[in-house]
Amino acid sequence: MIESTYRWKDGFPKIGIRPTIDGRRRGVRESLEVQTMNLAKAVARLLSEQLRYPNGEPVECVIADTCIGGVAEAAAAAKKFKTAEVGLTITVTPCWCYGTETMDTDPSLPKAVWGFNGTGRPGAVYLAAVLSAHAQKGLPAFGIYGEDVQDEGDDRIPADVQEKLLRFARSGLAVACMKDQAYLSMGSVSMGIAGSIVNDQFFQEFLGMRNEYIDMSEFTRRMEEGIFDPEEYEKAFAWVKDNCKEGSDNNPEHLQTSRERKDWEWETVVKMTLITRDLMIGNPRLAELGYREEAQGHHAIVSGFQGQRQWTDHAPNGDFMETILNSSFDWNGKRSPYMVATENDSLNGIGMLFGYLLTNTAQIFADVRTYWSPDSVERVTGHKLEGRAANGILHLINSGSATLDGTGEQMKDGKPAMKPFWEISDEEVENMLKATQWRPASVEYFRGGGFSTDYLTRGGMPMTMARLNLVKGLGPVLQIAEGYSVELPEHVHETLDNRTDPTWPTTWFVPNLTDNGAFTSVYDVMDNWGANHGVISYGHIGADLITLASILRIPVSMQNVPKEQIFRPRAWGLFGTEQAENADFRACANFGPLYK
Repeated sequence: MIESTYRWKDGFPKIGIRPTIDGRRRGVRESLEVQTMNLAKAVARLLSEQLRYPNGEPVECVIADTCIGGVAEAAAAAKKFKTAEVGLTITVTPCWCYGTETMDTDPSLPKAVWGFNGTGRPGAVYLAAVLSAHAQKGLPAFGIYGEDVQDEGDDRIPADVQEKLLRFARSGLAVACMKDQAYLSMGSVSMGIAGSIVNDQFFQEFLGMRNEYIDMSEFTRRMEEGIFDPEEYEKAFAWVKDNCKEGSDNNPEHLQTSRERKDWEWETVVKMTLITRDLMIGNPRLAELGYREEAQGHHAIVSGFQGQRQWTDHAPNGDFMETILNSSFDWNGKRSPYMVATENDSLNGIGMLFGYLLTNTAQIFADVRTYWSPDSVERVTGHKLEGRAANGILHLINSGSATLDGTGEQMKDGKPAMKPFWEISDEEVENMLKATQWRPASVEYFRGGGFSTDYLTRGGMPMTMARLNLVKGLGPVLQIAEGYSVELPEHVHETLDNRTDPTWPTTWFVPNLTDNGAFTSVYDVMDNWGANHGVISYGHIGADLITLASILRIPVSMQNVPKEQIFRPRAWGLFGTEQAENADFRACANFGPLYK
C-alpha cells in the first residue's frame, strides 16, 4: 500500500514573504518596523488559511527574519528562502523602499509585490518604482495595489488585494510544484497524435521538468515476473469485484469473449494500475521483494499511456487503469488523484496537471468530439434544446476512460461538484461507483479487450475546458473556455450517445458566450479549438490559468474570462493595454521561457 506520506515524501515548495522597508534609520525605519512585519504576517496567515497542498495540508509560508531595507537584508532573505525551499515570493510594504536594493532578483522564482495603498507613507510609489525595476531587468513581477485607501497602521488585507494574493499564490505554487518533476512517457506516439510526440525542450524550458520514457513492454515484464505487491493486488482485485460493476457487452455476438477471458482481463487491468502507479512514484514494497531499482520509480508528477495501437491490439486497454488513477480514491481509500493522460497526449497531460495543481481536484480528459447544433439535435431527436443548451452543445467523450469524479456525484452546497479528496465523503465514493459501469471494450477499436468507463456527467457544474498546443515558430499556446455541464432528456442523450460509442464516458458541455471572437457561438468554440483533446476542470478557473500561463510565458490565444479577473505581471501592460491578448503574445516572446 502506498501511503500519502510516501507519495509526497519530498514535501512541497513554500511561499517566501518579504517585508520591505525604508532603510533610513534614526526615526523613519523604526516607525515602520511593526506595521511592515504585521503586513507580512497577515499575508502569511491568509495564504496558510486559504490554500492547501495536494495532500490536504495547509500551505507553508516563510517570512524573512527581518524587514528588508537594503541589499544585505535582501541577500539574507534569499539565503533563508533557498534553505527553506521557497518556490515563489511575495514582497509587502506600506512605505517607500529602495527598489533595486530590496527587490527579489532570483530569475526562476515567480514574484509579486503588494504596495499598501495609504497616504501616510508612499507604498504605492515603491510599488511603481520596483515594478519598473523588474521590467527593466527582465524579471516580470505581479503588482498588487488595493483600490481603496487604508489608514496608516492598518494591517487588514482588503478583499480585492486578497483575491490577487490568492490568485498569484495558487499559480506560483503550481509552477513551483512542477519544477524538477518528470513526465513519464509510457510508450510512444499513439495513432499519429501530435500531442504524444513528447517535446523535451518544451518541458525543460517552459516547465522546468525532465522527461522519462519506458517502452510498453515494461508492463509485460512486470506482470510476467510479478514485479508488484502481491498482497495489494489481492486487496485491489477483491475491491474491484465488490465495487466495479461490469456492464453489458456491446460487441457483436461473434466478437464477444468468454467469461474466462474477461476474468483474465480484469486481473490484467488491475495489475496495470498498480504497475503504472509504481512506475510513476515508486513503491518501497518492491525493494522488500528484491526489486530495488524498480522501487525508485520515475519521480513523475504526470504520465501518459500510449496504449493504442501496439498495446491495445494485443492486450487489454488502459481505460480502467487511467480512470482509477485519475480518480480521488481506490482500494486504499481516498487520496490525491494521479495525472495519467490517455494516448500519451503529453500536452493534455500538462493541461491536466495545470488544473490539478490549481484546484487539488481530479481532471477530466476528453475528446472534444462533436458540436451539436440546435437544428441537428432537433432533427435527430425531435427535441428543441433550451436553457444553457439553447445555442448548441459540445459532446466531450473520451475513448474509454475518465476520472470517476467526473460523474458529478460529489455535492457542494446541494449541487454536483468535484472536490479535493479530503472533502469527499464515503457516501459520495459509493455514489460515483454506482453511477459507473465498466463495459467490455469495443474489440473493433481494442482488439485486446479491457473495460471502458461508462457514465454520464451530471449537469449544472461550472467547468473550464483548456488545451495546450505547440505551434512551430511560436511555441506553446493555451486555450481556455469556461462554461457549464448540462443535462439532456434521457432519450436525447441516448440517441446522440449511441451515434458515437455508448460504452464511453460523456460530458455535455456548453461554453459561456461573449459575442466576440471565438466565443460568438458554440460552433465557433469548436471550430477554433486547437486539437482533438481537452482538459475539463471543475469550477471557473480560467483566471488562474491565465495567471499561471503568464508566469511560464505561455500566451493565451482564446479565452472567455471576465476582463476584471485577468491578472498578469505588471510589465505586460507596457506591451499595450487596449489589446491585452496581443500584448500577452509579445510579452511572452520578449521575456522567453521561465527556465531557458
